[in-house]
Amino acid sequence: QVQLVESGGGLVQPGGSLRLSCAASGDIGSLNAMAWYRQADGKQRELVARIPDYGRTYYADSVKGRFTIGRDVAKTTVWMQMNSLKSEDPAVYLCNADSQWDTYWGRGTKVIVPS
Repeated sequence: QVQLVESGGGLVQPGGSLRLSCAASGDIGSLNAMAWYRQADGKQRELVARIPDYGRTYYADSVKGRFTIGRDVAKTTVWMQMNSLKSEDPAVYLCNADSQWDTYWGRGTKVIVPS
């Protein structure tokens, strides 16, 4: 089992920045990818950024050039730097981690960007 706990959400003005962090614990050695998703009110959950053990980091088109995902080598923390936040970015941001057998989710952290 893996536990994920997000932090760093909050209210930020358009054009501002936030840094989200996700602390992972448990069987983190089994993980092969970590990611951030977001879910806005009334919308489907969408993949924002994903960093696998092997292969290329993925970014949704809507955040390319503005968001950066990273993690430590030990996989205890995955973070996402969000710059130039827009009015379409508000959502609950959820940390996600995959192993060969399971997918794990955090409870989310809310990002608010007033329009």
